[in-house]
Amino acid sequence: MTVDEVPWWMHPGSVEVRIVAAGGWWDAVRVPLDPGTDALRNLGDETGAVIGDGFGGRLYWLIPPGSAADWELPQVRVLGRGCHVAIPPLHRVTRPGLYWRVSPSRDHEWTNTPRLHSALRTALLRGKPPTI
Repeated sequence: MTVDEVPWWMHPGSVEVRIVAAGGWWDAVRVPLDPGTDALRNLGDETGAVIGDGFGGRLYWLIPPGSAADWELPQVRVLGRGCHVAIPPLHRVTRPGLYWRVSPSRDHEWTNTPRLHSALRTALLRGKPPTI
């Protein structure tokens, strides 16, 4: 990936995980690994950048700032203004630790918020134990 292809908020030469404030360039949506993997499969090529947390068992989608402020989904947390997200270096695309499950680029950074909401809702309903 060349410097021209990298989102401008990334540091292409960075070799360390960085802590970046959410709510400016993007918000992040944090989801447990199982429903997150199901939602990622549902989204296919429609997903934007996704961070995997190999230790914490979570996925983080990047979305436009403020676009999910009214979400109320169980097990899902929207990280916007006042939150920070650990961002792996661009070359880190495998576990352990933080890695890019789907790497960002200038034309493939955010996930469409309504589409992500739908994919997560479906994944969470599918994973819900039946009620008696």
